[in-house]
Amino acid sequence: MDDQRRVIVDTDTAGDDTQALVTSLLSERLTVEAVTVVAGNVEFEYEVENAKYTLDLLDRRDVPVYEGARSPLLKEWEHADHVHGEGGLGGDLFPETGIPSADDHAVDAIVDRARAAPGELSLLCIGPLTNVALAVAREPALPDLLDEVVVMGGAVGCLGNDTPAAEYNFWVDPDAAKRVLGEFDVTLVDWGLTLRDGSFDADDFARLDGVDTPYADFFETITAHHRAFSREENGTDGVTLPDSLAAACLLAPEIVDSQGRYHVDVDEREGLTRGYSLVDVNGVLDEPANATVVESVDADLFTEMVFATLAGEPPETPL
Repeated sequence: MDDQRRVIVDTDTAGDDTQALVTSLLSERLTVEAVTVVAGNVEFEYEVENAKYTLDLLDRRDVPVYEGARSPLLKEWEHADHVHGEGGLGGDLFPETGIPSADDHAVDAIVDRARAAPGELSLLCIGPLTNVALAVAREPALPDLLDEVVVMGGAVGCLGNDTPAAEYNFWVDPDAAKRVLGEFDVTLVDWGLTLRDGSFDADDFARLDGVDTPYADFFETITAHHRAFSREENGTDGVTLPDSLAAACLLAPEIVDSQGRYHVDVDEREGLTRGYSLVDVNGVLDEPANATVVESVDADLFTEMVFATLAGEPPETPL
């Protein structure tokens, strides 16, 4: 298709990050030109191998994987193995693909590819924003060189999923999140939206039993530990799909029911509010809007998009 959007996926590949990759790679509306890996969910080497395994599953070894920042800009952080399982793919899958990483650093790949195709590339950011912050430090014109930057991050008007104040991606590297929100005009897909419209519940898993594909098997594997974690911690039988939701909003903006333009900032200070995402809904700060915050999507349609990918079909099939 001539009208496919060109995308770089920046990811801390574990759990739902892999499903977001599957969604993006199966889409007929997107061309995934590269995957860039950033420190976050699990040990870095696992993240890199998880990305390569997902590409291999879809027979897309042609997509280069670039290794990026192995730690946040300034802060110490903890992995989320307790959610995703050791290694990030449910705790029982530890791939060794033998696929080599691309030669360049992820930051160089983002900058060089954006310079080579000004206005044509978008970023789908589904991990901490360290790579993107370093990229804009290297190339201050990067916000003008990119088409769209979709960020999964923040907790708008709700408790975070890592601390009461913060969503995990913003908590891991709040300095990078603050820099990116200050430099780019982003589309923000946050944790609150995920809780409302981006979950996969027990009924969905029961329906999944009837889907016999490698993609469905992979999904069940990567969500097994997360599902058990949700039962133990929250008393709920299901998983959240924030990264897949961000991918869906990028490739199918028609699923968005409501969104708003707001000024968004991030608390980078260490302490109780580290990573807190401030969204000035009432305009009291008198600052210009720098983000489109997705406030609701068609949850049923999103679920059908997920099931399309699990069947090996393009996610836009049900649209």
